[in-house]
Amino acid sequence: MVAQCSKCLREYRREDGTVFLRNGLEPWHLLIVALVVLLVFGSKRLPDTARSLGRSLRILKSETKAMRESPSAPETDQAP
Repeated sequence: MVAQCSKCLREYRREDGTVFLRNGLEPWHLLIVALVVLLVFGSKRLPDTARSLGRSLRILKSETKAMRESPSAPETDQAP
């Protein structure tokens, strides 16, 4: 069973006394993830992947901006 610690640190103690953090993502975790991604995709494909991701985000941003600016028309599709 996991009980909340008396401190206000979002840390919990297990029955055996070990402490673990609820949102314990440390910077070295991100480094390990970056290394695994580099090993899986390779250094040649990463710039192409980042470029295409950036294009996709720009398209998504422009589409959402266009949807916000356009007047919302009432739906005319009604089932008979």
